[in-house]
Amino acid sequence: MRINRTASYTAAAGALALLTACGGAGMTGHDGMSSAAPVAATAARAPAANDADVMFTQMMVPHHEQAVEMAGLAATRVRDVQIKELAAKIKTDQEREIGTMKGWLAAWGKTEMSGHMGHEMPGLLSEKVMKQLESAKGQEFDKLFVQGMIAHHNGAVEMARTEQTDGADPEVKKMAAHMVIHQRGEVALLQEIGQRL
Repeated sequence: MRINRTASYTAAAGALALLTACGGAGMTGHDGMSSAAPVAATAARAPAANDADVMFTQMMVPHHEQAVEMAGLAATRVRDVQIKELAAKIKTDQEREIGTMKGWLAAWGKTEMSGHMGHEMPGLLSEKVMKQLESAKGQEFDKLFVQGMIAHHNGAVEMARTEQTDGADPEVKKMAAHMVIHQRGEVALLQEIGQRL
């Protein structure tokens, strides 16, 4: 009797495993990929994150949010067309990265950084400078924006380089490498613009 009960448990466990496997394979989204895949990928990647990855992400979200705010001001205050185009690109790129980083924090079970810790972030503009930017228009705005965004980008590059050295999560380090390349390129462009203002 004991042997039969054991055999029944074994058969039931095997059937459950088979149903689970079939069910996972059958759950597809509109793109034909398994809906369980993103969850599995996140779960597999989350343990790779170390303290440096978490700190970089927690700090970079509000850092990016300020850049997005600055870029948003440019839409109505800027005079230089090239600055306006660059600001629109910065806003689009960094909003996308904010979404990705917030997703990482949620997957890691970590909270976003509170605003009062902003003074510890390299390149983050003070409230005084942000108010000056908000009240400026035309060429005055252009000059303040260029100066502020150069400092802001240089701070982000500094943080990204630290992540490249100290981080562990390959996806976070990949984003950091992207930031270094692209934001250094934007700094060079801003410096060129600044010379002719």
